[in-house]
Amino acid sequence: MEERIVNKKNWISPLVRENLNVALKSIKSNRLRSLLTIAIIAVGIMSLVGILTATEALKREVFTSFEKMGTTAFTISPKYYSVDGGNRSRIRNSIAITYNQAHMFKENYRNGALVSVYTNINSNGTVKHEGTSTNPTVRIIAADENYLAFRNTPIARGRGISEGDIKNSTFVCVVGDGVVRSLFKGEQDAIGKVISIQGVRFEIVGITASVGSSFGGSADSQVILPVTAARGYFLNENTSFAIGVVPVDFSSGADYQGEAEQLMRSVRRLSPIDATDFRISSSEAMLSEMKEIMGIITVISAVIGLITLLGAAVGLMNIMLVSVKERTREIGTRKALGASSKTIKEQFLFESVVISQIGCAAGTVIGVITGNMVAMAMNASFIMPWLWIFSAIAVCLVVGITSGYLPAVRASRLDPIEALRYE
Repeated sequence: MEERIVNKKNWISPLVRENLNVALKSIKSNRLRSLLTIAIIAVGIMSLVGILTATEALKREVFTSFEKMGTTAFTISPKYYSVDGGNRSRIRNSIAITYNQAHMFKENYRNGALVSVYTNINSNGTVKHEGTSTNPTVRIIAADENYLAFRNTPIARGRGISEGDIKNSTFVCVVGDGVVRSLFKGEQDAIGKVISIQGVRFEIVGITASVGSSFGGSADSQVILPVTAARGYFLNENTSFAIGVVPVDFSSGADYQGEAEQLMRSVRRLSPIDATDFRISSSEAMLSEMKEIMGIITVISAVIGLITLLGAAVGLMNIMLVSVKERTREIGTRKALGASSKTIKEQFLFESVVISQIGCAAGTVIGVITGNMVAMAMNASFIMPWLWIFSAIAVCLVVGITSGYLPAVRASRLDPIEALRYE
């Protein structure tokens, strides 16, 4: 039993322990120089891990938002420009999708789908209640009774916009959880309270559950008004509407987007030879495009971090070369006492690797914290990017070996007699 315990304690070879001790003593004896080198490496790793952590957090939030909408959902919106032979030209008679056109589409589209008509009134609106105002960051939306279902936004308290609200142009609204926290500070139930938007009063009938950030803004900082009530105060005949469609039943194998395009062309009164003056964007296509954009951002972020690490590697190599020069007599003494060239080489490599790994550890911790702080400031959730953490460790290991190899070789080739004479 005792022999097993001893074996467990000595699983690291004596030579490795000796090299590690020598490396740590050298770092302690040259603290300022070592700390500067560690700081350079830490900055490189912090920039690499920090940027990639924030990117990964935002990427996950964007993908989660699209998944909530469903990959089969699609949106119909105006298309003001077309591309012909690489030239961008305006489509003739391209006009906004009016409310009547959007409503006609909704009334005539197949029953096996959920259709929502909506438009954005203001992306930076202010909401007031009895002298208290929100920041000018609230998104004001005019929508029908199907909008929350289209966005897959759950109701936490109260109810959503109903068909009766649309028919009767009722002055009610559904607000996000963030708006409630800003106006009422969590001290009272907001259901039944009246808020003011540009001087128009609306009664709160529902509060959406907190869902954090979403593509196009935070779902917690929005106010949804019945589209019919909003038309009289915030919209006009030139206001453009969007149409959201969520297929419900695929058992018939119907081409939902194809049928939507044909119906919308009919609503827009386009002849067979006219260019389509609206755009159909599917969630799946948008998600694929976002993946491509996020991939490019990730590559650019990695390149920026690696460039910083390249500078750190040059600095580390320079410091190790200076260290060899300063410790020439020490190297001669070690060789005179029987240390081989291989041992001397390993000692300097160990020192280079230890410095790089200490810098890696510091940079990784700071990078993860910084990246998540940036992501959380954008309403993204905290993540631990294990892939990039292990990648950073591997990169720093390579940096340490490549930066320390040339100085280690130079140290191992010193003549012990000449080294002992060195002053």
